Amino acid sequence: MKWFGLLLVTGLCLSCSHYKDALSPDDALNSFTLADEQLGVSIFAAEPQVLDPVEMAFDEEGNAFVVEMPDYPTKPENGQWNGTIRMLTDTNGDGRMDSSLVFADNLSEATSILPWQGGLLVTAAPSIWFLKDTTGDHRADIREVLFTGFFADNSEAQITNLRYSIDNWIYASNTGREGEIRFMRNPKAPAVSVKGGDFRFRLDRGQFEIESSNGQFGLAIDNWGNRFFTENSLHIQQAPIPARYLYRHKHLPAVEATVNISDHAPIMVQETPAPYWRAERTKRRNQQFAEANLDRKEYADDHFTGASGGTFYGGDGLPKEYYGSVFTGDVAGNLVHRDVLTTSPTSPAFVASRGSQEKEHEFLASTDPWFRPVNFTVGPDGCLYVIDMYRQHIETPTAIPDDLKEEMDFTNGRTQGRIYRIAPKTHNAATVRPKLRSKSSAELIPLLAHPNQWWRLQAHRLLLEKQDKSTIPALRTMAAKHPDSQARLHAFFVLEGLDALDASLIVQGMQDIQPEIRAYGAMQAERFSACLPQLIDKASDSSARVVFQTSLSLGQFSSPTVVPALARILEKYGRDRWFRTAILSSESGSSVALAKQLVQNGVIFKTETPYADAFLHDLAFVIGSRKRGNETAELLALFDKQPHWKAIASKGVAEGQTRTV
Repeated sequence: MKWFGLLLVTGLCLSCSHYKDALSPDDALNSFTLADEQLGVSIFAAEPQVLDPVEMAFDEEGNAFVVEMPDYPTKPENGQWNGTIRMLTDTNGDGRMDSSLVFADNLSEATSILPWQGGLLVTAAPSIWFLKDTTGDHRADIREVLFTGFFADNSEAQITNLRYSIDNWIYASNTGREGEIRFMRNPKAPAVSVKGGDFRFRLDRGQFEIESSNGQFGLAIDNWGNRFFTENSLHIQQAPIPARYLYRHKHLPAVEATVNISDHAPIMVQETPAPYWRAERTKRRNQQFAEANLDRKEYADDHFTGASGGTFYGGDGLPKEYYGSVFTGDVAGNLVHRDVLTTSPTSPAFVASRGSQEKEHEFLASTDPWFRPVNFTVGPDGCLYVIDMYRQHIETPTAIPDDLKEEMDFTNGRTQGRIYRIAPKTHNAATVRPKLRSKSSAELIPLLAHPNQWWRLQAHRLLLEKQDKSTIPALRTMAAKHPDSQARLHAFFVLEGLDALDASLIVQGMQDIQPEIRAYGAMQAERFSACLPQLIDKASDSSARVVFQTSLSLGQFSSPTVVPALARILEKYGRDRWFRTAILSSESGSSVALAKQLVQNGVIFKTETPYADAFLHDLAFVIGSRKRGNETAELLALFDKQPHWKAIASKGVAEGQTRTV
């Protein structure tokens, strides 16, 4: 009767288990609900072809490379790393990957990849690598460390999210972690501190620097180079002022560089109940808050807590209403959320709203608690791909009480993993093979106008890799005359990457009908003093986004003609804190001369307003901190007959003088 006893014990264990078992890939498909009945979910890849996937990228040939992270959430011993990059193959053309090859293994917690010069850039803390196969066996034989020094003690908050942007820079998220970054191809280059920020670099020019955001896992870059990033409970944020402006003088008051741009409550509509451990932990914590009389409450479910993988959708496979959306997963809520982005007429900060069809439910939700949508990508077919790590638990073990961890296996799911394709139900799933590497420069240029962002960026990157100067005339024509504004901007920056951008092209850019191109023209005008008159004209542009960039770019010049332009901008847009900070970030924008101009104009100091108070306080703070000549006396003298403003300025000066820089 031993079997009866074993069956009884097993039955009892199953009945008392707090956690559900895994589903097969085909059964998992039945757990999904999409908000849009026009769309469907299909399997692109699943175990055993892919295990623990956290990132996927299609190279210029259409090959799908996947980063696997089986070590999560443990920290492996040095040299015992199991991080892997696989190349997936569809051998029968049915759109489902049925074969995989190990491109690289023994990687320390690799998290993201980016196709580059026939190989891949790879983030694997503490380094960014370049891996390439030169023998044709699809296995990397070049393994070069490019940058090193990144934080490497938390797999959820390390260097990740490699993204190639239209401005020819490669961006990566660093979660604001500290690190002294060295460029191994140029050991003499000074190390760059990334504490408090993210990271960006250009390998064609050997440049690398901190960027003003602190994204975790998820970095979306739109068609115009605007960046949006993900961080656990904050599912979509923006950093309107790039670090090179924000930190260009050290006397600026402390500034919060990022902003949560969601216009809706941090609520997600999940179809899975909170797992036992989370519900129990939350109950205990809320009890502790109550006993301590704290006005604080924690939520076990229905609130973003594991937002991950925010990705811009610029493809042509989904219906038009999805173009420009940002898709974000929540690994705790087992769902995919969508945001629709809109611009503001008075601020550089975007607004992220729920889609019109998703007010009461999410874009995609699953009843399977193992569904972990950690990331997304858009393919050459224009479809949206969902990277599902497929784990029973995703959480930092140290954040869970020991008694609750006793029945939890944090490695459960290591032998599984899924990647789903979301497309119209009428979509033909056959694999697209672009084969762009063998195309000539002349064949690549028209692709800069392709409706799918994936094609445009691949062509853009390949044209820069070729460095074919014979393309310059055709690119100049495209930048000036092409009816597609995105094609004009791609051509503009390919020319920049070919060192073929001159003052005439920049002035032309500042006159373009597309505001984003005018803004980039203003940015590039910083390189040519001859463009200063046209740049000053942009202070009166009809677009707030152009004027905002102008306020930053004018700060690169020391000409006295800059001050009246900055005053005009402040008088129109000063209610927005980003404009005030942009102006204050420069020498001209934090000068006594600007204060004199504002007093002379008699606009913002005509009546007492919170924004005028804030600007004058911060201007006085900078002057107080700078302790230069008789600037303080000059500033205060401007307000001898205006007690309110003099009190504000005196307070700012006093606070600035106590600052140690």
